[in-house]
Amino acid sequence: MNSAPVTPTATTAARPTHPAPHPAMIALTIGAIGVVFGDIGTSPLYAFREALNQTAAGGIGASEILGVLSLAIWSLILVVTVKYVLFLMRADNQGEGGVLALTALARRALGRRSLIALILGAAGASLFYGDAIITPALSVLSAVEGLKTIPGLGDMFSEEVILWLTIVILIALFFIQSRGTASVSALFGPVCILWFLAIGGLGIWHITDEPSILRVVSPHYGVMLLATHGVTGLFVLGAVFLTVTGAEALTADMGHFGIKPIRLGWFFLAFPCLVLNYLGQGAFALNALEAAAAAGTPFVNQDWFFLMAPDTVRPWLIVLAMLATVIASQAVITGAFSLTQQAIQLGLLPRLRIRQTSATQAGQIYLPTINWLLLVGVLVLVIQFRTSSAMAAAYGIAVTGTMVVTTCLAYIVVRHRWNWGRPLALAVIVPFLTLDLIFFGANILRVVEGGWVPLVVAGAIGLIIYTWNRGRSIVREFEQRQSIPLVDLAAALAKRPPERVEGTAVFLTANPDSAPGALLHNLKHNKVLHEKNLIVSIRTADRPAVEPEDRAEIRPVDDNFTIVVLHYGFMESPDCPRDLGFEAATHKKVLNPAKTSYFIGRNTLKPTADQGMPLWQDRIFMFLQRNASDPTDFLKIPPGKVLELGEQVTV
Repeated sequence: MNSAPVTPTATTAARPTHPAPHPAMIALTIGAIGVVFGDIGTSPLYAFREALNQTAAGGIGASEILGVLSLAIWSLILVVTVKYVLFLMRADNQGEGGVLALTALARRALGRRSLIALILGAAGASLFYGDAIITPALSVLSAVEGLKTIPGLGDMFSEEVILWLTIVILIALFFIQSRGTASVSALFGPVCILWFLAIGGLGIWHITDEPSILRVVSPHYGVMLLATHGVTGLFVLGAVFLTVTGAEALTADMGHFGIKPIRLGWFFLAFPCLVLNYLGQGAFALNALEAAAAAGTPFVNQDWFFLMAPDTVRPWLIVLAMLATVIASQAVITGAFSLTQQAIQLGLLPRLRIRQTSATQAGQIYLPTINWLLLVGVLVLVIQFRTSSAMAAAYGIAVTGTMVVTTCLAYIVVRHRWNWGRPLALAVIVPFLTLDLIFFGANILRVVEGGWVPLVVAGAIGLIIYTWNRGRSIVREFEQRQSIPLVDLAAALAKRPPERVEGTAVFLTANPDSAPGALLHNLKHNKVLHEKNLIVSIRTADRPAVEPEDRAEIRPVDDNFTIVVLHYGFMESPDCPRDLGFEAATHKKVLNPAKTSYFIGRNTLKPTADQGMPLWQDRIFMFLQRNASDPTDFLKIPPGKVLELGEQVTV
């Protein structure tokens, strides 16, 4: 999954090019463990149980237990270790990863042929939001369900009680987002380290009871299960994929921790502890199978994760599981904030209000709209599905879909960015893509069970992205038809100068080579021109951050006009007044904020069924436009310094 840490969009965060000192490396590794592995680290709560449950119709025997374990372990090896840790982590965009960072890299590699990369990026982002809704609901609910396994107290925790406890925890989690997480984020790493050590220790304890379980390291058992169970084997494979949910986070968080700390955390803690725990659950299940056979009773699939803990330890394990799932959910929520900011900067989504929650860390952001929409989606899922088993079917499609997108983008990067030959690129990518498509196909079979949820969410987000970009394209075409070249206007005004007024006017526009509509309206209605006029355009680069010396591109037109193009990375927040405080060639001093006015074009949209988009899509675009964050907020322009001018546009 494309999750992110509690400082997801740190625009000023250093990305060291040299190995960090030993203490710093340890600190980064601890931080990565608390953020990167939260989702995949809580998968043992439900993954083995759900995969084994898919074989229950035909009776669960030793071959089913061994086959599921073998598939789980080899999924961790092939999907997470080989594909993500060893390969995809090399495909970074100046240290940043994730589906949109990879999209930006692919677009840069393709140049003008970047439409396919943009479509893939939009699809990956759309699927991520479905994943972001399911992860908190499933992980927290599965942890709270552990209360039913406490001896003597299980009857107290009915399905309704479990449901309401989960809802209370989730509501509290989303309500604290506006306060930021800087004060508690330091606990994430230690808590998750304790979690991994606990689950690994439980695994070792049960492996010693059934050492023969180690034979599942051979892929033979997984292959035999798939070969002998027909369509059921595909359902098992779809459920086994739950063991690798969260793998996308390994690349998404590279920019915040670096490749080496994430790899250290994976190889020395997360991976061995996950494998040990799954082996322990399998050994425990085999013992239960043997006990059931000896007693002549049917074998029943159970909540193996919690039952494998001793009765006296189990309550503490449940508390630790709740903390771990809250941390995993927190990472997904902040990941949604991070991804949304990137999507806004890349033009995929309308501007939304972004609020800083820390005075010292630029990456601590909060998006109210995204936060409350996620909460609504999470609560609907919990109330609709009621149990983690029912919800598990909804999980895999979003994650596998994102993985397919990531692999396709990786092909573009290795083929056109790294300049690999087609045979080599296909030889590396095709096996990964085949594996992704097998998992995706296995999860598609579970659409009716709940897999429709992420597809509906992704479809809705995809429609919003398409409508927003199509509508903006129509508005741009209208503005281009109405515009005149800036050099022609400058020449005409030089011959017939209008009335001049003191101060500087900043005209914000998407196309700096054409006279902005706000400038033309100002001349037409007010019949004045400021002493100094800056035609300012904002450009988003296909890299995470832009160096300060490359921020402003200045092009004098004549004594009246200067074109300024401000460049920002897709993980940076624009600050127009700050970055216009320069000493340009036509300026003798830094701009005086008290004598600067900002002019913004604000067109009125009019829907019509005769041209442009269908009428229903017009109304969606108009809704998005009305509810988009004010450009003055987005560009950090003082509200009292802004004048808005525009006209009616038919979309």
